[in-house]
Amino acid sequence: MANRTIKGYLASAVSFLCISVICNAVEAPDSTGIFKRLKNTRSRTALIKENMELSRLVDSLTAEIDRFQSELSQRDSITAEIIGFYEEEDEEKSGTGLSPDEYTPEVTDSLLNLWYLHKKANSRDFIPQYDMDSVRFASNVPDSIYIQRLRDMNSFIDLPYNSIVRNYIILYSEKMSSTMPELLGLCSYYMPVFEEIFNEHDMPEELKALAIIESALNPVAVSRAEAKGMWQFMYSTAKLYGLTINSFVDERLDPVKSAHAVAEYLEDAYDIFGDWNLAIASYNCGAGNVNKAIRRSGGKRAFWDIYPYLPRETRGYVPAFVGALYTMTYYKEHGIVPQPVALPAVTDTFKIHKMLHFKQISDLAGIPLQTLKDLNPQYRHQIIPGNEKEYILRIPYQYSNAFIDHEDSLYSYKADELFSPVVIKKIKDGGDEERIIHRVKSGDVLGKLAIRYRCSVNQIKRWNNLRSDNIRIGQRLVIYRGGAAPASSAGQSETPAKTSAKQSSKKFPPDTEYTVYTVKSGDSLYLIAKNYPGVSAQNIMDFNGISSKIKPGMKIRIPKL
Repeated sequence: MANRTIKGYLASAVSFLCISVICNAVEAPDSTGIFKRLKNTRSRTALIKENMELSRLVDSLTAEIDRFQSELSQRDSITAEIIGFYEEEDEEKSGTGLSPDEYTPEVTDSLLNLWYLHKKANSRDFIPQYDMDSVRFASNVPDSIYIQRLRDMNSFIDLPYNSIVRNYIILYSEKMSSTMPELLGLCSYYMPVFEEIFNEHDMPEELKALAIIESALNPVAVSRAEAKGMWQFMYSTAKLYGLTINSFVDERLDPVKSAHAVAEYLEDAYDIFGDWNLAIASYNCGAGNVNKAIRRSGGKRAFWDIYPYLPRETRGYVPAFVGALYTMTYYKEHGIVPQPVALPAVTDTFKIHKMLHFKQISDLAGIPLQTLKDLNPQYRHQIIPGNEKEYILRIPYQYSNAFIDHEDSLYSYKADELFSPVVIKKIKDGGDEERIIHRVKSGDVLGKLAIRYRCSVNQIKRWNNLRSDNIRIGQRLVIYRGGAAPASSAGQSETPAKTSAKQSSKKFPPDTEYTVYTVKSGDSLYLIAKNYPGVSAQNIMDFNGISSKIKPGMKIRIPKL
């Protein structure tokens, strides 16, 4: 807004001066329509000289406009991106890349829908499932204590208190007694790192609590909307903020790199809204949705004023932030004891400038492969592509000497086998496996989309069960950027008829254990299967004796494989 105001003033000044030039020469016509010369009988030479002086002033102001535009172009670009990056055909989209009507509890990135914890990615009971809009928790702690404790935190970010916030405080501090010890154990490892990063960016270090809400501090978390990493970045936003994503590396999975990107995003969001709670809300649902809520509220710019107009999940996002931050501060008062984690207390970093495989490091320096994966989750195939640019390797401090002692021989050890042309080509040809939901617009054809997303027409047809090349405006297509779809999507890509013709149903023992799942709006068998490692959409169809067509409310059995 300030940028547009400055430009408006300058443009008005230019217009005024131009009008002044003209008015020096003529005045309004009289009743006969004939222009009269000015009463001032200045000479033609004087008028020309004055007009030249005014022209120079106009040129000067024009140059000032250009200078301001140059200085502000980057900020304008970021602001436009952060507000409108997910807009499509005038439809504002959320920070996850979803349109508001798709923003359901099943795809939100909020804490209540997370079921993973670092080292426990197969567990579904990390977060108790509550309808936070209707549940009202009881606690022996009086409101006055909560209010005083929040005040004593002396937070740079305003921490409001009301019945909604109270509910989330109780959720974190009392209703998650079986999981909060592990989560707080991870906090002891990650939070000092995040505090340093936010301080480096001159940002409130309280923002570190967002990592709890987003991913329960799981660096390899993947949401239903395909946001990835501890900070749950969507592909496009990650690219916008400088994170590398390619066949070898996905820096969304690097807690340190992505934390720097989060700080930059929140800084831009704060510059737009001027309020930390609104900036935090925008991180969940996108700045476009926050702007829409502001407009619907009549221009109000406080979180609780626009609260009724935000997406339902975002309404709980700021209260959840307060609840998480409260519990991180006062867990002792609630009798919670952090559980120690296996991650090393101290790590060392090395700059890598050549191709290096985790197996080379493990075999020669003795570092367990799993430890290398835990500390360097951004390397998708256990390969650091240091020949492309400089990358960072993190290892436990106690292995630093061993790494240095073997560094000269590391790069050549089994290099022909680990980096054979066949292996490298297979990785590079695989694309980046990014799942895109593309809404068909006027003018879209499959060939155009295939070129845009670097895949083939036949692949798009298989992924979406299309029998022809015809697509319709508004249709949503699942596309894997680069053409590399997860293995589990292969069965999903076949039509039910082709699948049944090509393979017989899998037989399950009568005593096979299973979990009952209730289908929700927006579900597909493929999306459901993704939440149960080892289970495919075909497994679910076979186990239940159903086709791929499901509807909300249907109860299906998920076999435990």
